[in-house]
Amino acid sequence: MKIPFRLLCCLALAFSAGCATQRPAVAPAASQAAPSPLLLISIDGYRADYLQRGLSPTLEQLARDGVRAVGMQPSFPSLTFPNHYTLVTGLRPDHHGIVNNTMLDPQLGKFTLSNRKAVSDGRWWSEATPLWETADQHGVRTATMFWPGTEADIHGRHPDQWLPYNGALTPNQRVDQVLAWLDQPQRPGFLTLYFDGVDHAGHTYGPDTPEVNDALRETDAALARLVEGLRRRGLIDRINVIVLADHGMAPVPQANSVLIDKLVPLDDVQTVGFGVLAGFNPKPGKDFAAIERKLEAPQQHMQCWDKTRVPVRLAYGHNPRVPQLLCLADVGWRITTTAFLAQKHGTVSLGEHGYDNIDPRMQALFVAHGPAFERGVVVKPFANVDVYPLMAHLLNLPPAANDGDYGAVRGMLRPEAR
Repeated sequence: MKIPFRLLCCLALAFSAGCATQRPAVAPAASQAAPSPLLLISIDGYRADYLQRGLSPTLEQLARDGVRAVGMQPSFPSLTFPNHYTLVTGLRPDHHGIVNNTMLDPQLGKFTLSNRKAVSDGRWWSEATPLWETADQHGVRTATMFWPGTEADIHGRHPDQWLPYNGALTPNQRVDQVLAWLDQPQRPGFLTLYFDGVDHAGHTYGPDTPEVNDALRETDAALARLVEGLRRRGLIDRINVIVLADHGMAPVPQANSVLIDKLVPLDDVQTVGFGVLAGFNPKPGKDFAAIERKLEAPQQHMQCWDKTRVPVRLAYGHNPRVPQLLCLADVGWRITTTAFLAQKHGTVSLGEHGYDNIDPRMQALFVAHGPAFERGVVVKPFANVDVYPLMAHLLNLPPAANDGDYGAVRGMLRPEAR
């Protein structure tokens, strides 16, 4: 049932369960049988059609024995932090408040992925209720590997066990930690796992390169290690596994840069961020209206809007953290400045995401396997907000207010699991 939106440790070097940050257990209700565990896996930047390259045999087998979507549409903007939080809240970025990877808030200051203080500040994340919080409230133990938001104390809660992000941990080490969590006497009911090698390779080299293919192989090898570990533990047919991505990836030639400083004087605006989706706010005493008129006029290789005029289908622009003026690059282009290119000596990312979420190159992977899922089924594309009500159903948890539609994904479950 669709629920309308109502509400605008240590770093592990040895992978023992005791090394992760954790809290005491809460006993589940005795009158209710515990559902099958659920493992949510994100392969950052795994574009839906990467599966057709034949480089992910483990993932292909999971799809053959379970459910695969032709594609999953990310929420706008098709960026990492906004979409990871959408997946675990069922809210679009405009509703959950993580509206970009880079944000400004009048009270909280600036948010960037590399700002560990901001990333771990629960106030940035508090406009929504992530699934691990609801699970904790109902006695379901949780363990999360690097999922955006899990480092923050949101409404006074963390997952029961979690690790601060450490990019040096290899895919195999991440898998081993999840398996160690599953070995505990008090096994978590909801777990997450995160891989970022495919996304890193896509940014650095572009999506259609040998380096991305190598990253696909390496990630799939880690998934094979996970599957074998689950099989040895007798869990492969007793745990529900969802493998998905936050967004896709598009090639961006080095020369494809919109130099926005050639169009407007940047000293006259407060710049929130550049990239695929650039954002600007007014500066006191400056003629911001003139800048808006200039950029909202037809531009080569980008579109610009005042936040009140963003196309309705993007479901974006109402949250106070969305900058007043937005410029979205055409797919295959970036928005930057002359000074930034000079600083980088022409070395820029050759793959990008964040574009219009209906573009085929932004579509994300979705594969599901386990006792609740049909076998050998391919489903039509759906919106990623629908993953949240699906997971809440699998865990027998009451969903928080969300933008998803359980009816859109109900058909991928076996009749007795619906």
